[in-house]
Parts: sequence; C-alpha cells; structure tokens
Amino acid sequence: MSTATTVSPPRSGPALTLVVVLLGVLVVPMSISGAAVALPDIGKDLDTAGAPLMWVVNVYNLLFAAITLVAGSLSDLFGRRRVFVLGGGLFGIGSLGSALAPHILVLDLARALAGIGAAGVLASSGAILATAFDGAARTRAFAAMGTVVGIGIAFGPTLSGWLVGGLGWRASFLFYVVVLAVVLLGSTRITESRAGERPRVDVPGVVTFVLGLALVMIGLVQGPESGWGSPFIIGALLLGVALLGVFAVVERRSPHPVLDLSLIGNRRYTAWCVGTLITSLGFVGTLTFLPTYFQGASGVSASHAGMLMLLMTVPVLVVPQVGGWLITRGFPPRVLMGLALLLIAGGSAWLTVLRPGIGAGALAGPLILVGTGMGVSFGITDGQAMSQVEPERAGMAAGFLNTVRGGAEALVLAVFGSLLVSLLQSRVGSAALAKEIAAGNLPDGPRHDVLADHFTSAWHLALWWVAGACVLGAVLVVAMLAGSRTTGAPAGSADAEQPSRAEDQRV
Repeated sequence: MSTATTVSPPRSGPALTLVVVLLGVLVVPMSISGAAVALPDIGKDLDTAGAPLMWVVNVYNLLFAAITLVAGSLSDLFGRRRVFVLGGGLFGIGSLGSALAPHILVLDLARALAGIGAAGVLASSGAILATAFDGAARTRAFAAMGTVVGIGIAFGPTLSGWLVGGLGWRASFLFYVVVLAVVLLGSTRITESRAGERPRVDVPGVVTFVLGLALVMIGLVQGPESGWGSPFIIGALLLGVALLGVFAVVERRSPHPVLDLSLIGNRRYTAWCVGTLITSLGFVGTLTFLPTYFQGASGVSASHAGMLMLLMTVPVLVVPQVGGWLITRGFPPRVLMGLALLLIAGGSAWLTVLRPGIGAGALAGPLILVGTGMGVSFGITDGQAMSQVEPERAGMAAGFLNTVRGGAEALVLAVFGSLLVSLLQSRVGSAALAKEIAAGNLPDGPRHDVLADHFTSAWHLALWWVAGACVLGAVLVVAMLAGSRTTGAPAGSADAEQPSRAEDQRV
C-alpha cells in the first residue's frame, strides 16, 4: 500500500461501492440532457423566454465545468467519500429547489447549486473507483462508468419527456431528488480515502481558476446571443484568460496547488484528456442540435426526433464494456482510442447524406458509427487516464479530466450553434432568420423547402469540419501515446502499455 494514500477501515465491498457510485454518476448527464426537454413547459409556466430560460441549462453546465477540478483536488485532501456525499447533498438540494422554484431567477440559482453538486459527485466518483479497484477490475469499473454515462445521455431526454408530459416539468427535477436520496443513503457504506497529507487549501488557486474559467465560458456561451463584438463578451473573455494566466503563476509557486501543473506535463495523462476533448467535439453538437434539424427541416414531432436519435445513443449502452473487455485482453489502448475517434469522424462524414425527409434506414449507418465511437471512448478514457497518476492525486486527476470534458461540451454547444447560425446567415442574409432556422422554426409555405435546403447545406459543412477535427485529433492522441511499453503491468491489465508508477491501491 502506498504511504501517500490513507484509507478508513473498510465499510463495504467493492460491489456496493460500484453500485452507489454509478447511481450517483447516472443523474449527472441525465440532468444535463434532460433539462433541455423541459424548457418549453418551464417558459410557459414561469412566463419567461430567451437568455434567462436558456441559463437553466447553461448555468448548470458552466458551474459543473468550473468546479469539477476544485472538487477533485479537495476530495484528495478531505476525503473522496466526503466530497461525494457533499456533492450529492448539494445536487439534491438544488434539484429540490428547481422543482419548487416560483420564478425563473430562483430556478437558475437552484440549477447553479445543482451544477456545483454534480461537479463534486463526478470528480470524487472517478477518484473513489481509482482507489477501490486496480488492474483489470479497474478497467471493468470504469467501463461500467462509461456505460452509465451513456445511459444518462441516451435516456435523459426520453425520461424527462415522459415526466414532463405526464406529471409536469417539476416532476423531472423531483426524480433527481429521489435518486440522490438513495445515493446518499448508500454512500454511508463507502470506504473513505484521502491523500496522506492534508495541507492548507490553495485558496488563491481555487478563486482564480473558478472565476477565470467561469468568465471564459460565460463569454463563449453568451457570445452567440449578445454578439462576439459586445464589450461585455470581449471583457469577460479577456478577464477570464488573464485570470487563468494568474492561476498558472499561482500554481507554480504554491507548495500545495489545486492543480499540480506536472500533471499536465504527464504526456500520456494529457493525451487521454485531449482524447475526451476531441470525443466531445465529435458528438455533442450532433447529439444536441440534430433533433432540431429533424423537427425543422423534416417536420417530424419531438418524440419521432428522439426516437431517431436512439440510433446514435443506444450503442453507448453496450460498447463501453466491449472497449474495456478488449483492453483486458491485451488490445493496445492507444490504438483503440484512435479507432474510436476515426469512427466518430467516419460517421460524421457519412452523415452528410442528411436531407429533409430522410428516414431511419439512411440514418442508421452514420449514427450507429458515431455512437460506437462515443461508446469506445467513454469505456476506456477515464480508466486509462487514472492509470497514469499516483493514488494520492486521483481526485485532482479525475477533477481535471472532467473539467476538460465539461468545458469541451459547453464550448462545443456554443461554437457549433454559432457556426450553424453563421453559415445560415451567409445564405439567407438575415441574422434573425438564421437564428429562427437554426432553432428549427422554418415557416410553412413555398419558402420552407428553400430554407430547409439552406439548413441542410449548413449542416453538411459543419459535419465536414467535425470529421476533419476528429481525424486530426486521432493522429494527435495516438502520437502522444506512442512509445509506451508495458514495464510491470500484467498482460491484459488496465496498465498495459503504460510505464510503471506508484502501486495501485485496492480499498
């Protein structure tokens, strides 16, 4: 056992730990993908629209990304289980506040609290699994985590739609409260673990990172709405970048940084972070905006559009376990990650068959291909990244990885939506009309077919950009992982292809 990691006496077996952690992980992506479905009903009930309504989704994503790194580092210092419980409690309180909110401002604040709690849950989850399992068992545990994330992404909108349609939008938030109550009850049986030393919290690092990243993300998310030339947007971006620069200086001088910059200097760990970033680039825009295309250009219902998207999301339920199985059988992780990104690239390029009125048969191939690439990446990225760091930095490593993932998703949503609007504006000559088309609001009548063709052309160009970025990303990630060799890991273990490191701990 490493002297750098301390654990409390065992409270439960790894199986119960895995079940509780995965149940907590499940509601994090569900709350991201499911909340958007409730927005129309929320707008009608609370008599709101525009930016205040969109921040129901955006503020959750923003604070989730900004707090995840901090939550991961704090879990190393104060205990992974403790941060998991605190995060679950905040997430539950925020969800309850969302369900009871009488005004859009209250709802936005409650969602902000839920986003902070979700960051604590996800960051500490990876650290708990990294210290509770090792070798092939760790690979299987993280593959299961990838599957659960896929379930949350795939069925969050469907479940939310059922709840909203049957019981109202408030019921969709109450569902998270019930699940999190079960998680908190089960978490009392999780064994505690933390770093061996408990230094002072790096307050300057925490403050500069959270404020810097939050300002950058506010600028990126609000930019398409306010205009990229807006003084507020320019100011937010410049101040955010400046604060992140100060953060880097502070971390170099801090004896106990919230982010040890040597972690980023770990080429193989950073490669897996880059891999999850490229994966997000490859699927988030399609997952979020393609249903809008189906409804606007093809005129299908929301439920029909959701059913079509199952072609892309269902593979994520199965493939992560396949990826983990291949690695335990000795398949090179770097090759598998490169293949995953190429599958997403190929599916995105193939999806340029997109046209108004397209059916499930023509969509099946490209969407399944993208979903398969997503599933492979989800199943191996976390486990392989965590295998590159010492147990005492597991929380920090998990936090940074999920910060990259959450930030990438928020960035892609902003940039992809802005790209579609820009491409449409160049075709229709009106920014207002371009926004309406991108939102799926195409007018009936003779103009519909013309505007649908413009919408399709914009999608084709955006998909080619995504495909090209994924190909380049695959080359970059494989190159960063090249040259690694097994030096002490057993054949077929999660540490195959990786240099020796501090001994993994089973809690």
